[in-house]
Amino acid sequence: MLAFEYIKDDARLTELVSQYRQSHLLVIDTEFVRTRTYYARLGLIQAYDGKTLALIDPVAVSNLSEFWDLLVLPEITTVLHSCSEDLEVFARNGQCQPYKLFDSQIAASLCGFGHGLGYGKLVEQTLDISLDKGESRTDWMKRPLSEAQLNYAANDVYYLYNLYPQLLEKLEQQGRLDWVYEEGARMTNGRLAAPNVEQAYLKVKNAFQLSSRQLAFLKVLAQWRLKRAITRDLAVGFVVKDHALIALAKKQPKNSQELFNMTELTEQEKRIHGKDILALLQTADVENPPKTIDVIALKTGYKTSFKAIKNCLVAIAEEQLVPIELLGSKRHIHEYLQWLWDGKQGDAPLLLSGWRKGLVEAKLSELVLSNI
Repeated sequence: MLAFEYIKDDARLTELVSQYRQSHLLVIDTEFVRTRTYYARLGLIQAYDGKTLALIDPVAVSNLSEFWDLLVLPEITTVLHSCSEDLEVFARNGQCQPYKLFDSQIAASLCGFGHGLGYGKLVEQTLDISLDKGESRTDWMKRPLSEAQLNYAANDVYYLYNLYPQLLEKLEQQGRLDWVYEEGARMTNGRLAAPNVEQAYLKVKNAFQLSSRQLAFLKVLAQWRLKRAITRDLAVGFVVKDHALIALAKKQPKNSQELFNMTELTEQEKRIHGKDILALLQTADVENPPKTIDVIALKTGYKTSFKAIKNCLVAIAEEQLVPIELLGSKRHIHEYLQWLWDGKQGDAPLLLSGWRKGLVEAKLSELVLSNI
């Protein structure tokens, strides 16, 4: 059983933060609950600097601002594992992002341990220790937390602190430490921006199927849904489902009878949101509708071009011992092809940025692609 301190008052947190400020390395993890909510509900913060392993109770502590301030200090490296959701928690609860981020999942991928490696597997491979994951789906908002929950949470930072030196050594030997920090900076970029309500319709599944006029209706519906989700702290799918928004944009019911005849909406959605939806549909700007959504995968020559780029990247990935998923995913290739089709206008795609650029630019420039 690991030794840890449970922090539940502001005074002790202030003392702890003062200690952590003297460290150059801070391993952090968070436990949260997200089932029906728009925002994750923060249940616990774990932190370890090699001296004090602290489990900080955000339900009991009234002011976490001093702790959040640690993350933006340039002299402290923040170590997390597979941290995308943790970054959401930091943005929501602390209005901050780590200044110097080391994601051990990315580091392990670049070290050759495997892509997308879970924390337990990484601990097993580096420290030869098997962790109990029995509390992974626990309710972190319930109080008091059990000893089993607390020990599980402590494990998540204790062993990460102990395996970090192995990753650091391998990365320094390979000259890839800066790559990890670069990926960290990319992951944190833009996290503090408010949700883009104007562009919400672009995230609705199958929006590309709609005509320009239909998109005008989808746009106002998606804006309303996102605002309602944020205000009520409810996942967007629990306001109205995507397929229902698409159906509303296509059918554009004019009155209650037409709306209640729609099978795509649940009876509860009709009862709760019916009047709002009908009023919203009347506000759609059909005179200035959005452009139809350009689906790159439907372009002539897309499949041939995609395959050529993918084969090129696979060969580079194998030669450089970099997982293809990290070097050039499907999304990365989409972005690159879109940039080419747009006449290389705008910011360079990720494939031609940072550490990836040096590996792939020359080879990609040699490709002869269809209809570009």
